Amino acid sequence: MSAKRRSSDKNTEKCSKKDKRGESPGINPDLEDTEIRDGMKEAWERKRSFSRGNVELDCEPFPHCKIRNFVQNDSFVQSLRDELLQLNFNCKSNDLYKFQQSDDLKKRKEHHISEIRSLIFVQFRSWMSQVLGVDLEPTVDISCAKYEHTDVLLCHDDELEGRRVAFILYLVPPWDLSDGGTLDLYSVDEHYQPVSVVKSLLPCWNTLMFFEVSPVSFHQVSEVLAEGKCRLSLSGWFHGPSLPRPPCYIEPTISHHTHIPRDENVLFEWVNETYMDPLYQAQVQQEFEDTSEIRLKNFLQEEKFNQVRDALRLAEIQWVRRGPPNKRCYSYAEPKEMPSCLKECWDFFSSEPFFLLLSNLTGLSLHYLAEGGEESGSEKNSEESDAEEEINNPGLGTSASSSAEKKNKGPPTCAGELRRWTHGDYTLLHDSVKREFALDLLLHVGCTGWKAEFGGFTSYIAHDEDEELLTVYPEDNSLALVFRDRETLKFVKHLNHSSTVQHPDQKDSALYDFSFTYYE
Repeated sequence: MSAKRRSSDKNTEKCSKKDKRGESPGINPDLEDTEIRDGMKEAWERKRSFSRGNVELDCEPFPHCKIRNFVQNDSFVQSLRDELLQLNFNCKSNDLYKFQQSDDLKKRKEHHISEIRSLIFVQFRSWMSQVLGVDLEPTVDISCAKYEHTDVLLCHDDELEGRRVAFILYLVPPWDLSDGGTLDLYSVDEHYQPVSVVKSLLPCWNTLMFFEVSPVSFHQVSEVLAEGKCRLSLSGWFHGPSLPRPPCYIEPTISHHTHIPRDENVLFEWVNETYMDPLYQAQVQQEFEDTSEIRLKNFLQEEKFNQVRDALRLAEIQWVRRGPPNKRCYSYAEPKEMPSCLKECWDFFSSEPFFLLLSNLTGLSLHYLAEGGEESGSEKNSEESDAEEEINNPGLGTSASSSAEKKNKGPPTCAGELRRWTHGDYTLLHDSVKREFALDLLLHVGCTGWKAEFGGFTSYIAHDEDEELLTVYPEDNSLALVFRDRETLKFVKHLNHSSTVQHPDQKDSALYDFSFTYYE
């Protein structure tokens, strides 16, 4: 008896597995309803809202559609999720995002992946073409993404040649707003630049979202705050003729200024005496010229640094948000609104004596008294010098590589900001960034015990490459100097939720820095 039962159980299990492998993903019958399809088409043309059955279209801040119960049979969706979780995922992390992604699924042979691909590529694409009145191409991009704790995809518009419609099919467990991971939609200003999040869409099981890629389709996946939950989704793009785009908006540049006249005593008031020693300055300069970057620990005198730190923590400062969010998101303080201690520090970094000190520490021509220090002993042809430096220092620039740029320029200048960084802040690489030779200065404040996994570090990368050349991690009272050339770009990594545990005894967990850029 027991043997027969076991045999019967095995046969039942085999049949169950066979049935599971053979199941097909019927599309939601609402999409086959003529009235719903025609109603959607008219609403899309007129940019009006529409809701019937499982289909809901909203046109603010830009047209987007939600289809609940996209796949008719829920057991197929569960099996699809299990199949997707067996794939190999690649960790993706740069200025814009941090999450895990599968390879392209166009050629995967697994049953459920093949079936959902066929449903989306054929049946759903045909429905989309009719609703939008656009001939969508058979080629569809599709991959699987996993977002877990602190993963994020920051503000962008999805614009890329040939992309016409973006779609996301959510395969998530029960999800709450407190879990993060929402699809956030942005409003735009008169220049078609994103302004702020005006709508947040919660990911829901077996729900498909789609929207047209356009000049105003700015969106993000907010940081996943839940621990132990996986925001799994299938996503991609339908291809077709791109929508016309307005001319690229050019932002006003941050103004540069020449040095502020100050007595040289300002250096002795602010700078650690170690860095005032000419022999030590020569040693620093040699190291900087070899590597194009250096970290000078305990740079400010301890008493001065403590005054700056306390002023940032305790003083009432008027912080101004700086955007747009597809390029940057942080706060800064206007010099005229700073407390006296911070204004003095700002003036110190802008002062003539400090320009001279930087020249002595780096070998750059930032002060007339330092000009010709190297050139007087060598008349090396600038082209030969550039070529030699390119070989020795591929990536980050050097003072020699900028010599040709210095010709016929005015006096040395600088531009700077006092910045405040809190959870959710970042800067992004973007096409409109100015490509230039420059010396970057960073002095961090309020980051004792800061960890790399919090974000907030500055990454330098080679233009059009994923290669990371240098990372500057926040460290109290450590002056970072980096010389970059036209092929070197930088960004500040998104500060994630983990950073909020940094100072539990304070009203916030802010990180601060003085960020200056100097030009020969």
